[in-house]
Amino acid sequence: MENVHLAGEEDDLYSGYNDYNPTFDSEELENDVGFQQAVRTSHGRRPPMTAKFPGTAIGARPLATSFGSRIPMVSSMGRPMTGAVQDGAARPMTAVRAAGYTSSLTRGSTFDPLGQSRGPAPPLEAKNEDTPEEKIKILEKKVNDLIEESCMAQSMGTLQLALEKAKEAGRKERALVRQREQSGNADSINLDLTYSVLLNLANQYANNEMYPEALNSYQVIVKNKMFSNAGRLKVNMANIYFKQKNYPKAIKFYRMALDQISNAHKEMRIKIMQNIGVVFVRMGQYSDAITSFEHIMSESPNVKTGFNLILCYYAIGDRERMKKAFQKLIAVPLGIDDEDKYIPSNDDPGSNMVIEAIKNDQLHQMERDLKVLAEKYIMTAAKLIAPAIETSFATGFDWCVDMVKSSQYVELANDLEINKAITYLRQKDFNQAVETLKTFEKKDSRVKSAAATNLSFLYFLEKDFDQADRYADLAMNADRYNPAALINKGNTVFVKQDYEKAAEFYKEALRNDSSCTEALYNLGLTYKRLSRLEEALDCFLKLHAILRNSAQVMYQLANLYELLEDPQQAIEWLMQVISVTPTDPHVLAKLGELHDAEGDKSQAFQYYYESFRYFPSNIDVIEWLGAYYIETQFCEKAIQYFERATLIQPTQVKWQLMVASCYRRSGNYQKALETYKDIHRKFPENVECLRFLVRLCTDMGLKEVQEYATKLKKVEKMKEIREQRVKSGREGSARGRKEGREGSAGSAAGVSTPVLSSPKKSVIKEDVKTVSQPEPKLFSPLLDSGKDSSHSSNSNKGERLSAKLRSLPGSNEPYEASSPKELDASYVDPLGPQMERPKTGAKQRVEDDDFADAELGDDLLPE
Repeated sequence: MENVHLAGEEDDLYSGYNDYNPTFDSEELENDVGFQQAVRTSHGRRPPMTAKFPGTAIGARPLATSFGSRIPMVSSMGRPMTGAVQDGAARPMTAVRAAGYTSSLTRGSTFDPLGQSRGPAPPLEAKNEDTPEEKIKILEKKVNDLIEESCMAQSMGTLQLALEKAKEAGRKERALVRQREQSGNADSINLDLTYSVLLNLANQYANNEMYPEALNSYQVIVKNKMFSNAGRLKVNMANIYFKQKNYPKAIKFYRMALDQISNAHKEMRIKIMQNIGVVFVRMGQYSDAITSFEHIMSESPNVKTGFNLILCYYAIGDRERMKKAFQKLIAVPLGIDDEDKYIPSNDDPGSNMVIEAIKNDQLHQMERDLKVLAEKYIMTAAKLIAPAIETSFATGFDWCVDMVKSSQYVELANDLEINKAITYLRQKDFNQAVETLKTFEKKDSRVKSAAATNLSFLYFLEKDFDQADRYADLAMNADRYNPAALINKGNTVFVKQDYEKAAEFYKEALRNDSSCTEALYNLGLTYKRLSRLEEALDCFLKLHAILRNSAQVMYQLANLYELLEDPQQAIEWLMQVISVTPTDPHVLAKLGELHDAEGDKSQAFQYYYESFRYFPSNIDVIEWLGAYYIETQFCEKAIQYFERATLIQPTQVKWQLMVASCYRRSGNYQKALETYKDIHRKFPENVECLRFLVRLCTDMGLKEVQEYATKLKKVEKMKEIREQRVKSGREGSARGRKEGREGSAGSAAGVSTPVLSSPKKSVIKEDVKTVSQPEPKLFSPLLDSGKDSSHSSNSNKGERLSAKLRSLPGSNEPYEASSPKELDASYVDPLGPQMERPKTGAKQRVEDDDFADAELGDDLLPE
């Protein structure tokens, strides 16, 4: 009876139950755990279980109901039942729902398995930053941030800021340690943070070249036994001692660091031993350095150590070991892949894309740099030992070439041959150099172009322009994109005065290599010759932007502004030239000339005087200074300049007459008389000297007056006879030319007189022009102050100074009533024009300076 419930015990026995069988309720299948498990697994495919009792599928399993009684409940996996009879008694029929669901859920409540009806979760409890633990964490984060900022500043080059950040990190780290001690957490000190702060501070001290402070910081780390592997930092300390040139101490610390590094770190030990070898080289202890380098070459060979080993053997003069070391150097494995793998080998687009992606990546760039470095060391070593390993450098070069040909650097053999030719050039053996370079005519295009370029350069220097042109063409045919070959071709055309064609070659060289300063310089010179001054100015301004401190470029700009009649700009550019070469006398003289043309005598005198100090043999400067002192009535000071001019040009009588005139103007008549007598002994036929001797002797009452008067008459008479002869000779030659023209009037057209068409004279004239007018050049940034700068003057400078001297006042002279000829300071020798400085000389120098310092130096130094 315990399972029998009377209907009267409850108000509504079946309230809350469904009116249909819940097994067929498809809406609740989603929440039926058993059904979902059966779907996901093989649970639903098991054979059905037999019931023990009627009315149940798996046996009566008591489940709690809302009434608190226990009744058997049919599972959703069993068969549906409408009722059951047990012990002959009927029980009420119940509905079956999923496990965990009771009728109480339907009485005024909703389904809420996630508890969302209870509202949002309460907020998290705020951290209390006032606790010691939180303060320590915040401080640690600040220290780490400061270390990171210090490292970033150092990587960007702001070393001072990096040091300040490192110091601040050190201060905060010490405050952190104190705070830990005050809070009783001294045992939990972060040693890694302390190590990082000290190491960063030491590094920043070293970067700022504060070596004592850096050593102290490293010492603090090294002496602290709590830091593991701190002994490695002795390498940093040794590096600092090396920078301080304290080599014994550097050796000591390198060896201490080597002792504290285990053999497992082989690469680190090799680097330290390499440093030890370098320090021994600096100390001159080559045998000890050789020991270190040989150990490295036996354990882990590399090109840098191999090169250093060759240098040590060269220093002690050991030929055989030099050869062995060179063989070891060229046998060092670089560990890089063959270049062929970067060439697409099939039509697979995927692999081609991969090859294109890795062709110029950083790893391939690093491989190329390593190969270039190895080739540089091998070339330098070969050039160094070639003269030392054999009786002659040629034999030594041949041995090096043979060794290189049998190694992985086969392509370097041709470069070594070219260097052999360059060595011949340095030894002034041009024939051997030419013969060596000619052997490359049948080689591959790259080597042939380089050799032909050098040959063209050599023949150009020797003025053999036909051969220079031939080899320039050969170099261009071998490699049309070789800018040096194009420049040499342009130079050979330039000397033939075909400036338009030369400009085209220079432009093509610039198109192939926009950074070719030689082509840009020569193009500017070509435009200058073509009188296209604005375009020439544009070229040199571009070149100045590339070569900021080139005195040659700045002088060309000054000269162009002078030609464009802008003297102020010319003066400004010459001032920049002076800032680069402050002792160049010709630039100083040019500045004086420009200031003189502008009427600023004081500035002109300053620059002329500075030019005279640096180069006291420039006749133009001496003449201007002497005239300046005479004009300002300081004749005594002018004497020293004219005396120097006398030493420079002892056959020119005018300088000695100027000295005597200065004595006479200053009132020293006795000294003037002695000077005139000395001039008369050297130049007995000089009329001006005799006239002044007659005047001085007459006024001073000397007995020699009659003697000098007689000589004066005789010389004047001889001068008249000579002038008549010259005049009659000119008239006769004029008549002869006239008769010749009349006689040749009926001759064939195009036939000229042999004298005018003589090829020999034409060649001589052209040679003189070529010598005095240097060719364009491959620009060299070095400046030869004696060649490059302006040492020119205007063509009429001699006339201007002579006129200035002739117009000087003579108010202080005792010969006020004398004829103007007696006061003439510009004396003319009876022989005529050769006493005057040729006007064409000054004019020619103005043009020559435009192409001063012409040379083709770039191709001879491929390294």
